[in-house]
Amino acid sequence: MYSFLTTGNWPDYELIDSGNFEKLERFGQHVLARPEPQAIWDPHLPASEWQRANATFTREKGSQERGQWKIKPGTPEQWIINYGQEGLKLRFRLGMSSFKHVGLFPEQDPNWQFIYAQTKKRRAAVPRVLNLFAYTGAATLAARAAGADVTHLDSVKQVNFWARDNMEASGLDGVRWLVEDAMKYVQREVKRGNKYQGLILDPPAYGRGPNGEKWQLEDELNEMLKLCRQLLDPEDHFFLINLYSLGFSALILDNLVTEIFPKAQGTREIGEIYLHDRGQRKLPLGTFCRFAN
Repeated sequence: MYSFLTTGNWPDYELIDSGNFEKLERFGQHVLARPEPQAIWDPHLPASEWQRANATFTREKGSQERGQWKIKPGTPEQWIINYGQEGLKLRFRLGMSSFKHVGLFPEQDPNWQFIYAQTKKRRAAVPRVLNLFAYTGAATLAARAAGADVTHLDSVKQVNFWARDNMEASGLDGVRWLVEDAMKYVQREVKRGNKYQGLILDPPAYGRGPNGEKWQLEDELNEMLKLCRQLLDPEDHFFLINLYSLGFSALILDNLVTEIFPKAQGTREIGEIYLHDRGQRKLPLGTFCRFAN
C-alpha cells in the first residue's frame, strides 16, 4: 500500500511557511528559518513574517549543510519542547547545530506512533528493539516508552549524549547506548544468532563510522536489509526504515523490500513523509517503508 504520512496536531511544532529553498518553523515558542532544498516554490507569507524568526541559518559558500545561525538577542541556544500523541508523551532538548539541524525531525511523528503502537503489540514479554543510525533518539524513546528493551546505535558519541538527555527529560531510563559502525554491529549480531522483535533504520545518504568506516546508501543498503532480515524474529516483529536522500525514490525501497522481505507483502506500507504549512503546501521530507506481523 502506497501512503503519504504527515504529523497530527502538535502544539509545540508547526511548519509555518516554506519556499525559496527555505522553511519557517516554530519549535515551542521559538521560530527558526533554515534551508530546505525541496521547497522550490514561492513562500506563502510575506518577507516581514520570515524576518520575525528568532534564528536564521545561513549556509557557508560551497556547502550544502554547514553554516552559521544568526540568533536574535534573548533566544536560547538550547530549549525543551513537549510531544504527546496517542498516549506517547516525550520531551526533547533542541539546539542549533552548525549543520542546520536542531536535534529533531518532526515529520517522523507518525513513525514514532507506529513504533509505540507496534511495540505494545509484540507477543514477547519484553520486546527487543534495535534502532540503527539512531541520532538523538526519538524513535528509541517511543519504543522504550512502550516497554521495549532498546539498543540505540549511532556512530557519533555526542549524539548519543544528546539522546540520553532526551531520555532523562522524558522520564525514561534503561536504554543501551552504543557508539558503533552499524554494518559491523549488525554483522556481528547475525553471527551471534540474536533476534529482535523491532528494527528501526534511518540511514543517511553518506556517513562515517567511529573508526572512519564508510557508509554510502546506494552501496550498502541492499546488504544491510539482508542482514536485518536475519535479525528479525520471524514470528513476532515490526520493521521501519526511513530515508531522506534527494532522488531516492520510494520505488527503490519497494523493490528491495519485495525481494528481501517477501512475507511482508500483506502488511507492508510504503510511501512518502511530508509536512504541510499554513499555505497547505506539502513539503516532502523522505520516503519510508514499514510492516509488522
